Amino acid sequence: MTPEEQKAILAIALHAAFADGANDEREREEVRRVAESLANENGTADLTGLYQDVLLKRLPLAAIAAMLTDTGQRQFAYEMALCVCEVDGRLADGERRFLDELKRLLALPAMETDLIEGEVDALVDQTEFVLPQPATTSAPAILSAVSVAGQDKSILNYALLTGALELLPQSWASMAIIPLQIKMVYGIGQAHGVALDQGHVKEFIAAAGVGLTSQYLEQFGRKLLGGLLGKAAGKTFGKLGGAATGMAFSFATTYALGQAAKRYYAGGRTMNTALLRETFQSLLGPARQMQAQYLPQIQQKAATLDAGQIMALVRA
Repeated sequence: MTPEEQKAILAIALHAAFADGANDEREREEVRRVAESLANENGTADLTGLYQDVLLKRLPLAAIAAMLTDTGQRQFAYEMALCVCEVDGRLADGERRFLDELKRLLALPAMETDLIEGEVDALVDQTEFVLPQPATTSAPAILSAVSVAGQDKSILNYALLTGALELLPQSWASMAIIPLQIKMVYGIGQAHGVALDQGHVKEFIAAAGVGLTSQYLEQFGRKLLGGLLGKAAGKTFGKLGGAATGMAFSFATTYALGQAAKRYYAGGRTMNTALLRETFQSLLGPARQMQAQYLPQIQQKAATLDAGQIMALVRA
């Protein structure tokens, strides 16, 4: 893709992030941070300006859609928009209207969009589950040294897996990262005798400073601007793209999130939001340093994953 086409697809993804009409300042701030992060990493200074143009409606959706003339890129843009809208759960009415309008502007045949929606909906179906309720205790469970070591191993395994998912070329593979993080946090809480449901886990992840929509945008933006994604990226599984030798940033996010959850639930959930976010940020730096150490294992795991395995991991 040309830089202009990359920016057009990223702009469509940004439109999708705001399609639900939510005026959550925290979410907007997270999306802005993502735009700045991508600009700094890729030397593309106007990505923050792109975010402002989309947020302030200076860049109409029709104008962006017209910039994409290749059918494959139009399909890819729609797939990205759908993933951004669905990454935090079922579509809101505003998101459905946005996708219908985007479909019309991109002039996509129903057969193609139905196929894309079927793939993404199959993954979303697996994440809309009610977590079983463990027995609650009046005080945090005290884990043995063996249990703590097992929990650390589990967190590392989740980090390796989510890092591998980020390296895969298919466009929606990164959507599986968030349900796996939810499962990880749930398991940590359960180990400490804390009853959780999916809503509470999502609230914990957001309180730590990991926005669901912004996290997916960041993963997608890195893939797009790094050249890992091709125009048919969503159709090929089991192979790594040319940019897969790069760093898997989701490893650090998942590892730091798991360690923060371990401290939070072991401490009886006494951390306030500010302290929880500070704890997560303090763990993120060391986790990023670990990425280089574990990158060969992440790449090895990515080379063995396919679509069926991704679905099975989310269902497990």
